[in-house]
Amino acid sequence: MTREFKLEDPGEGIHEAEITEIHVSEGDTVKDGDTLLSVETDKAVTDVPAPFNGRIGTIEVKEGDRATVGDVLMTYTEEGSSSDEDETADQDRERDKDEVESKGEDRKRDKGRKKEDGADRDSAAEEGKERGSKKEKPHAEHDEPEEEPDARAGDKGRSDQKEEKSEGPVPAAPAVRWLAREMDVDLRAVEPSGPQGRVTADDVQAVAEERKEGAKEKREERPAREATIDVPPLPDFRQWGPVEEQPFRSVRRATAKKMAISWAQIPHVMHKDVADITDLERFLRQHTSEVEAEGGKLTLTILMMKAVVAALKQYPYFNASLDLDNQEIIVKRYYNIGVAVATDQGLLVPVIRNVDRKSIVELSVELTEAAERARQGRASREDMQGGSFTITNPGGLGGVSFTPIINHPEAAILGMGAAGLEPVIQGDIDDYQVVARLRLPLCLVYDHRLNDGAVAARFLRTIIDLLRDPESFLLTV
Repeated sequence: MTREFKLEDPGEGIHEAEITEIHVSEGDTVKDGDTLLSVETDKAVTDVPAPFNGRIGTIEVKEGDRATVGDVLMTYTEEGSSSDEDETADQDRERDKDEVESKGEDRKRDKGRKKEDGADRDSAAEEGKERGSKKEKPHAEHDEPEEEPDARAGDKGRSDQKEEKSEGPVPAAPAVRWLAREMDVDLRAVEPSGPQGRVTADDVQAVAEERKEGAKEKREERPAREATIDVPPLPDFRQWGPVEEQPFRSVRRATAKKMAISWAQIPHVMHKDVADITDLERFLRQHTSEVEAEGGKLTLTILMMKAVVAALKQYPYFNASLDLDNQEIIVKRYYNIGVAVATDQGLLVPVIRNVDRKSIVELSVELTEAAERARQGRASREDMQGGSFTITNPGGLGGVSFTPIINHPEAAILGMGAAGLEPVIQGDIDDYQVVARLRLPLCLVYDHRLNDGAVAARFLRTIIDLLRDPESFLLTV
């Protein structure tokens, strides 16, 4: 029997994927777990395995196509499934069986109707007897027809009383009346709880709170809308010269979406400072060969990761996320550092977990491997999840200052500029000397809802002080 193999929901709000490679051909026999194709979703390339044993029928997609959740990727026939002729015979047998069962059910229903007709006639006869007996006893104890007008009159009287009450002033103190006007609450709609039916301030506030909760529920029921502005359509650029239209997808589109969310949701503030890394550079040169022998690469980014973790432990709100729905600050007690890596597909951010528990050599090896997977397009979605703070280092390409965007929902990101030798004056105004020092520009961008400028300055100064003295720094981490 031919079945359809569809793109399943990968979760985390991802609804589509790009087909990057197809590993099978029509007519191939595959086993459960064999890779059928590779797809790229939100910065990660994932292999899609076969959940069956069988033979591939038709392949409905080609490399470069975009597929949404539920789209048919290919068809297949499971191993050991019946042929089309067997299917047809089975269907005929099932149809004959259904017809026989249907006729039997019809006969049962006919017998049931005859019994029900007889029972209905008996029931009607019994009801006739009961009606006759009731006519003989018109004033039985359980018959109360005369009380109904009185009850209706009582209801009418109560209604009239309520109407008379609503026409007069509502008993309430002047302060309560003022509060009702401020909260736009109609005193006649308030259920009084005070003595002699007086409306209290708590009664007014309760009505205002109920109204507020009702408005909140209505907002939650409405579909969420983004705050947008009317953007005019793009002009036809071909009127001014030749153009090339390229698809906006994969990593580039995922990055654009992520950055737009971050910029729209987080009030970004930047604090800049400069670190003296002269002695740190000498330390790197001295120990580079040792780390390379272990399969890693000792870089300034590795030591920066350790320095950042030391600062995060002192200032935990930089290692946090803001939950507005629950009005909570979520402080993370783990230190997973994301490191931005430039690739041919775009910017990827693999996450190195538990940086505080790993040695310099371990971090060097792990970051080297993670960056290589990202550049080769082999990074998985798990490789880029769970970060609590991000470091980006484009300094090797030049530039002394830039404004990185926070990786939402994190609270901060640290940018490293290009280090360079600069003349530095040491001493005081009466006794000084000019020396050459290697200085590294740093740009800390943070969420101003969680941290203020003074805390950001101290956070960055903690990192700078650690980098200035590598020997003492490495003893502390």
